[in-house]
Amino acid sequence: QVQLVESGGGLVQAGGSLRLSCAASGRTFSRYAMGWFRQAPGEEREFVAAIRSGGSTAYADSVKGRFTISRDNAKNTVYLQMNSLNTEDTAVYYCAASKNLVVVTIQGTYDYWGQGTQVTVSS
Repeated sequence: QVQLVESGGGLVQAGGSLRLSCAASGRTFSRYAMGWFRQAPGEEREFVAAIRSGGSTAYADSVKGRFTISRDNAKNTVYLQMNSLNTEDTAVYYCAASKNLVVVTIQGTYDYWGQGTQVTVSS
């Protein structure tokens, strides 16, 4: 069982930056692929970014070049650095953990989910 707790969300002006953190419980964190997903009001939850146990990453086209995912296995934590935020980035952001190290962009492959953190970007 893995428990995930997100933090770092908040209100930011367009063009600003935020860094989200996701702290995971358990001793096997390093074996999981970790992902960030988001859900805007009235929309489906969508993939944002993921990082495999070996460190390779994947990004949604909408965030490439602006967001960076990283992980610190010693701290059981995954991060999402978000720069050049715009109003379309407003959403609840969820952290997730997956035993599937191949397919990391599909939410159905993830085994554990956090409760989410709100990110609001004002114009």
